[in-house]
Amino acid sequence: MADQEALERAIEFFHEAYRHQMKGDLDEAVELYRRSIEAYPTAEAYTFLGWTYSFMGDYDTAIEECQRAIEIDPEFGNPYNDIGAYLIEKGQLDEAIPWLEKATRVARYDKPCFPHFNMGRVWEMKHDYTRALRAYRMALDLNPQYTLAKAALRRIKAQFN
Repeated sequence: MADQEALERAIEFFHEAYRHQMKGDLDEAVELYRRSIEAYPTAEAYTFLGWTYSFMGDYDTAIEECQRAIEIDPEFGNPYNDIGAYLIEKGQLDEAIPWLEKATRVARYDKPCFPHFNMGRVWEMKHDYTRALRAYRMALDLNPQYTLAKAALRRIKAQFN
């Protein structure tokens, strides 16, 4: 019963942290995600804590938090994609690729279009437009409403005209 209570408390802190994060109150969000983790560590809390650090421009700490998430649940896709995205932001394109590839293969990921989109970003930045086109198409196959992927696909197609 104690574990269930701890998990419920962690979820409350997590939701409150997310609300603060979305309002831009990042320091408070960090504190609340940490309290969630103290109550009951989850891969989601570590991943969202990392995401908050990315909002602050601290990609190295964001990556560390995502690695902690992976330690807890190696089948949770978000932290793999997020690490890839943070490495892209740091200009480390080649280092991002294996993380994004892993994100496409894990069992538990509710937004599988994201790593394909991010892989498209990598290939586009590397001027490999054929691969970028394939990656953006895959993102759209997985989520036909993904507007960023639609725009990226149009942009890449324009490269061929």
